[in-house]
Amino acid sequence: MAVAGFRQKPPIDGTVYGVALNVRAHVASLDQAFHRAPYLAPPKSPILFIKPRNTFLSHGGVVPLPPELEEVEASAALALVFAQDTRAVSAEDALKAIAGCTLALDIAEPGGDYFRPPIREKCRDGFLPIGPSIVAREEIGDLDEITVQLEIDGKAVASVRTGDGIVSVAKLIEEISSFMTFRAGDVLLAALTPPGPRARLGSRISATARGLGRLECVLGREAGELP
Repeated sequence: MAVAGFRQKPPIDGTVYGVALNVRAHVASLDQAFHRAPYLAPPKSPILFIKPRNTFLSHGGVVPLPPELEEVEASAALALVFAQDTRAVSAEDALKAIAGCTLALDIAEPGGDYFRPPIREKCRDGFLPIGPSIVAREEIGDLDEITVQLEIDGKAVASVRTGDGIVSVAKLIEEISSFMTFRAGDVLLAALTPPGPRARLGSRISATARGLGRLECVLGREAGELP
């Protein structure tokens, strides 16, 4: 049974960074858009976005939609939790900085794009369900062999395999930590299903992955009621 709003605390307490456009098939599908001026080519470095604390929602929570919003875009993600402050780490040592993994659902208003910061679209209250718990890294196995699946109302609508990224998980941490520090407790959404699948008010959205369980939420109204 979904609970309204923020009654339970998600299993994280740091800043959450998302990585867009790290899936080869997704970048290929947007190829024409990136060849328009002024960009003329796809990006060569990770595209980062932030999910602030107000977006955090626990497993089983209700994502609070405002009255004017009837549907959202959803992506399922593998979330890496850092065990220690991490700066300028090599790919060979990158995974030693990871305490464990969990699942996340990146919820966004439809209509955002990659050519301006998606602040309103991605940063509404409750737009990052995350959990249900953190699984220790050593219990998971190869982080480039994890498949995350997105389900809407019980139907699988998208999936992503971490190994299908433009760069590996370890290389991604190396590239990002070359210019910024991850603090202990910070989270990196290292693999996201491509945006596009839509869910409507009242829908149940889930992320699943072997060894990480199932993360669920329901789309409700801002007051927390289900329709």
